[in-house]
Amino acid sequence: MQLQQLLYFVAVAETRHFTRAAERVHVSQPSLSQQIRALEKELGAELLSRARGNVSLTDAGEALLPLARRILADTETARVEVQELVQLRRGRVRLGAPPSLCTGLLPDVLRTFHDLHPGIELLIEESGSHDLVRELARGALDLALVVMPLPAGSPALTTVELLHEDLVVVSSVTAPAPQDPVAVAGLEGQPLVMFRHGYDLRDLTVAACRAAGFEPSFTVEGGEMDAVLGFVRAGLGLAVVPSMVAARTPELRVTALARPGLRRTIALAHRSDVAPPRAARELQKVLLDSERATRTARTTAAAVRAPQGPEGR
Repeated sequence: MQLQQLLYFVAVAETRHFTRAAERVHVSQPSLSQQIRALEKELGAELLSRARGNVSLTDAGEALLPLARRILADTETARVEVQELVQLRRGRVRLGAPPSLCTGLLPDVLRTFHDLHPGIELLIEESGSHDLVRELARGALDLALVVMPLPAGSPALTTVELLHEDLVVVSSVTAPAPQDPVAVAGLEGQPLVMFRHGYDLRDLTVAACRAAGFEPSFTVEGGEMDAVLGFVRAGLGLAVVPSMVAARTPELRVTALARPGLRRTIALAHRSDVAPPRAARELQKVLLDSERATRTARTTAAAVRAPQGPEGR
């Protein structure tokens, strides 16, 4: 008994027509009929009644049909499972992320993923969320780290919140220190180094300044993350950046924003109409596990630093 014979039999049983069944499985009608006769001969029973040009199932055919469907379904499941295992050995993941996360979050996560799946090729696209959403929509990326909420008019994406991050002000250690903490209103009249258009940090900073009642003053604008940090280091102005980036830039002065401050929410996104490949799903799991472990470590460290009452001394 061959899988091909079972496939042909199910096609005839479901269409009740030999010619339509042959078209469905892309084989000639004589070949299909020949294979079904061979199957009947092997099983020792007629499976189909062909009386007066009508095709119907015999009792033996009725008994075989659910079993044949199950065998074919199990075969397809086995094929998919094996393909997904192969993908984890020599697949590819196309991940998009804002530059701030490429320098802050991703290096350690990608190292962990590479250690687990050294055969997976990692392709990283650095850009702002607006650009990354467009790349997801056209199928150029499997996953993307995007800033929430998504831009208006975004395509249907499935998102999972990954982290919430405070924004801080960075300045040159040779420049006068701003008030600590500094209110957004305190940035009025201050020279700011600003990211290029399309950067989420640009939109967020400008919106916060306007909400505080003033237009920000730019000394330099249009840079990527590394360029902005370099301009700040050179004393050209202040910049509002994620705390994760500031923590990795010890040569700059870091000043907190006064409450309520500014925060951003980062989410993992993929197209809702297409399931990510197995390798991309594994990378998503590593990202979520890594951030969960980081949050747990922060919570534990905060509990250790918290002052204890008399009863805990």
